Amino acid sequence: MWKGAIGFGLVSVPVRLYASIQEHGTRLHQVHDEDGGRIHLKRVCDVCAEEVDYEHVAKGFEDEEGHTAVLTKNDLAGLPLPSKKLIDVLAFVDSDRIDPLRLQSAYYLAPESAAANKPYVLLRETLKQTDRVAVTKIALRTRESLALLRVHEDLLTLHTMYWPDEIRSAAGLAPPDSVTVRPQELKMATSLMDTLSEDFDLDELEDEYESALGELISAHLDHRPVAKKETAPAPDNVIDLMAALQASIDTAGKKGEQEPKKTAAGTDSATEKKTAKSRTGTAGRETAATSKTTAKTTAKTTAKAASKTASKSTAATKKSATGSTRSKTAAKKTTAKKTSRRAG
Repeated sequence: MWKGAIGFGLVSVPVRLYASIQEHGTRLHQVHDEDGGRIHLKRVCDVCAEEVDYEHVAKGFEDEEGHTAVLTKNDLAGLPLPSKKLIDVLAFVDSDRIDPLRLQSAYYLAPESAAANKPYVLLRETLKQTDRVAVTKIALRTRESLALLRVHEDLLTLHTMYWPDEIRSAAGLAPPDSVTVRPQELKMATSLMDTLSEDFDLDELEDEYESALGELISAHLDHRPVAKKETAPAPDNVIDLMAALQASIDTAGKKGEQEPKKTAAGTDSATEKKTAKSRTGTAGRETAATSKTTAKTTAKTTAKAASKTASKSTAATKKSATGSTRSKTAAKKTTAKKTSRRAG
């Protein structure tokens, strides 16, 4: 989409510019909701009320008094653009000095010919070894902008940037300095971050809205109903920060347990330790529960046995006491008989 050269000092590297982004959004047209007819936008002049062809469309600027300056394509083409065919390197800076807030679109830069391979590799390796990026200027679509030149894998990439005065001030947007957090809250937040980051793969993410839109379009084309999916509302307040953090950790942990995980050969040692610790804790809890149940059963059995023994002993004692009482009564009767006989 662009052909020129990278220039720094007396070194020139002929390159070609390629788009690095391919958006996958489904394009929707404006149609009439009653019959589905396409709606076309026409360029109509508000002075003569006539439709204007694209070749006669010019650029204009209106001042505060209502005066309009008409700028044709020839006028704009005559403006001086030193960076029209040149990526002009202004300086080389450390990569951490560039705030990502300044970055716009990204492009690939490839050598324009075989003769450009040597200086291309030289610039790439120098940037890589020094961990630097190049701040440049480039003109794309008749507009000059700042650009960042950096290394991505084996390629040089170009990121257009906003000018310094295009970045709005963020003064007054941050919370006041009086708001502080406790070490416990930082620890809980760190734990939540670690839980959410386990087994995360950026390449597996997909646009759920785009998938739902495609399903909706297919359903309308096939004349079949589509189940409406409800979106969970976002929380509107935070009552207890610690409770919210703990609930988030528990929810993330349950979600991770429900998802099947494959064990790779190169599993992280820290993950293995956490898994082993979890298994050990679970086994310990199961053993403790089993021991507790066994102890309860043994205690019940011993109590029943002791109760039966005591009952038998009590019965024997009563029986023995009854027998003794009967013996005494019989002896008394015998003595009374003998005394009666003697008296007779």
